[in-house]
Parts: sequence; structure tokens; C-alpha cells
Amino acid sequence: MVVLDEADRMYDLGFIKDIRWLFRRMPTADQRLNMLFSATLSYRVRELAFEQMNNAEYVEVEPEQKTGHRIKEELFYPSNEEKMRLLQTLIEEEWPDRAIVFANTKHRCEDIWGHLAADGHRVGLLTGDVAQKKRLRILEDFTKGNLDILVATDVAARGLHIPAVTHVFNYDLPDDCEDYVHRIGRTGRAGASGHSISLACEEYALNLPAIEAYTGHSIPVSKYNSDALLDGLPAPKRLSRPRGGNNSRRNSSQRRSGGAPRNNRKRSG
Repeated sequence: MVVLDEADRMYDLGFIKDIRWLFRRMPTADQRLNMLFSATLSYRVRELAFEQMNNAEYVEVEPEQKTGHRIKEELFYPSNEEKMRLLQTLIEEEWPDRAIVFANTKHRCEDIWGHLAADGHRVGLLTGDVAQKKRLRILEDFTKGNLDILVATDVAARGLHIPAVTHVFNYDLPDDCEDYVHRIGRTGRAGASGHSISLACEEYALNLPAIEAYTGHSIPVSKYNSDALLDGLPAPKRLSRPRGGNNSRRNSSQRRSGGAPRNNRKRSG
């Protein structure tokens, strides 16, 4: 028997050659049972199924509600110029115990990591470029509470099962509406409540109608006061390419031990 989970992301992560290598060294297709699981079955995954299976059966399970009822969803419309400051202000106001910030590209994630790390947050970076050994170390630190915030792409975060994530921030609205459901599903698990905050900027606001049509509901909109956004923030840290992205451990004593957040301004709405 062969069980392959998150089959669609194997292509995105570059593992498909390894999968085919394993299949070639296993019993022939008529001598084994293959099971491929994926939240989305793309054309490439179906091609792999037909290549490796005899009389493949397609089974689809559709939940009655795509987003958890314990997840509070919230939407802001920032300008591109205010987007980063809004994210940092929301983090200061919400002060999440454990949060994941999603962005659509690796470079955007690196930029977010740099701003949050420079501002003293204990933050980790998870993109497709992160080596597996380092990825496991970052996830362990995040799970144990050594990191408070994880910045990630959809490819890197698919399939993660991290307990007690209190907040999900969609810095970019995803291009794939199914990714929105996967993102906010990182919080509000096992009977717990969660909070999802999305930023619909000029670049990605056009993705919103498809997301709301897919989920079957409109995301409640909140307003903010531009004058109440944090200012005077430090310049972002630069990612150290030779050694990777998580240089924020040295700032660990600045978090939690310092008492209340340094910003007590509240947004309107």
C-alpha cells in the first residue's frame, strides 16, 4: 500500500521526481493499493494517479461549511503604503499568543519577517527555500512557544498541524480561494476559537469576490484610523542568505517579559 498526502503540493515543492523514483521501485500498479490525498486535485495530480493506478476511483468529500464557525473573520482595506504599518499595529493591539502571517510570495514573506524581527517580535520564516532540517527546527520552536509569529507561504504551510494558533493574518489575499480556507483553518481547531484578519490591498482586492463566493458568505469589514497606525518603526532586518531567516531569537527577552504592548491605540470600527 502507498499513501501519499498533500499530493498536489509535492509538485510545488519539487518532490515529484522523488515520488516517481519510489513508485518505480515498488511492486507494479496491479500488485499494490495506491491512495492519494489532497485538498485540491489538480490536473498534474490526476495525471500522476492515472500513470500509477489501474481503474482509479475519484472520491470527493465536501464539507457543509467551508470555514469554521468558531473563527472570527475580519477584513481591512489598506492602501499599499499603509499595509505594513497596519499589520504591525494590529499585532500590537491583538498581541496574539501564537499567530501565522500568510503572504503570496517568498519575497513578500521575507519582507514581512524583516519588519517584524526589527520591531522585536519573536518571528520565524517558512518558505519553500527553507531546508527541511531548518523547517523542522522552526516548527518545533513555534510549537513550543519559543516563537510567537510564523510568516509563511501557502506551499510551505500546507499540511501543518500546530496546536493553539490564536490568529491568522492574511497579509495578501490568496489567488486561490481554496487557499483562504486552508489558511484560516490553521486557527480555531479542536473546539478552540480563532481570529482571522485579512488585508485587501489594491493589488489583491480583486481576489475577494471569488473567496466570498467560495465560502458562501461576506467577510465582515472593519475600519481603521490612519492617524492611529504605528510610526517611527525601525528599518527592516535583512535576511542572512548563507545561514537562513530566523535571527530573532536574540530578541526573545523583549517579548512577554516587557509587560503590556507599547502601543495602546485602538482602531475605529
